Amino acid sequence: MDESIYREQIIDLYEHPLNHGQLETADWSYEEDNPLCGDVIRIDVKLDENQRVADVAWSGDGCAISQAAASLLTDEIKGKTLEEVRNFDKDELLELVGVKLSMARVKCALLSLKVLKAGAYGMPDPNELRGNK
Repeated sequence: MDESIYREQIIDLYEHPLNHGQLETADWSYEEDNPLCGDVIRIDVKLDENQRVADVAWSGDGCAISQAAASLLTDEIKGKTLEEVRNFDKDELLELVGVKLSMARVKCALLSLKVLKAGAYGMPDPNELRGNK
C-alpha cells in the first residue's frame, strides 16, 4: 500500500486522536516519557469480568508518531484479554503505524506499547486470582 496513505493517517490521528482522554475508573493507569524527545504517554485500562479490555483511554503529549501510535494501539486492544495485551508485540504496532521509521521514531512509536505493557504486567495474573496456578 502507498505509504502516503499511512502518512495522512498519522497526521489525521494526531489531529483527531482515538480514545484520547482519561478513564475515571480504571483497573490500571500507567505513564511514562521518552526523555530523548520529551514524548509523554499515559494509558488507562478498564477490564471486564472476563479480563478483557472493556475500555481504554490515553493521554499525553508528543510528536505525531507517538500520538498516532497511541491511538492505533488503544483501538487495537479493545476486547483483547489481559494475556493478549501482554503478548502484543512491537512488530504488530509498527505494522499498524505503516510507515518506515528511523530508530529515533521507532522509540516514539513504541512508547505507548511500553506504557501499556508496564501497566498490564503490574496486574495480577487472572489464573492466580482464580487459584489455577
